[in-house]
Amino acid sequence: AFLGPPEVTISSCLNCINVTIKLPTSHFRENEKLLSLIDIYEELDYEITLRTLDGEHKRPREKTTEEIFNTVIEELYPNRNYCVSVMVTASMNKHSIPSAWKCMTADSEAQQDYHIATITGAICFSLVVAAALKCMHAGGYILHKKSLPHILV
Repeated sequence: AFLGPPEVTISSCLNCINVTIKLPTSHFRENEKLLSLIDIYEELDYEITLRTLDGEHKRPREKTTEEIFNTVIEELYPNRNYCVSVMVTASMNKHSIPSAWKCMTADSEAQQDYHIATITGAICFSLVVAAALKCMHAGGYILHKKSLPHILV
């Protein structure tokens, strides 16, 4: 029997991708109850393949004892597209179907925060300058209300 494909969803984080994996369902029943792959094998291996512009990179094989779990692929370049595929195997069953590729761009929230900080700073600075000019005007330091020459009146 083939294992897979697992259900994979991904979301981006700062220079990383958060991968949520749901193990494939089994077709084995015991007393009319559908058994999970964890019920059958107790522990499964999963292997994530990361695809980038410069090729595919298999990440180290890891173990799981959970039906739904997540892992984070870190140290990615921001604003680059990454694709992820997951394959699940068991010690007694190496036949598996990998998940479909899921693709996403890694976030660069730091840059977004930097832009927000810059815009906020500019607005605050503008308000301070406007308030200072208003006070100087009210105090009579600038734009004195000089009376117009008699001819212009």
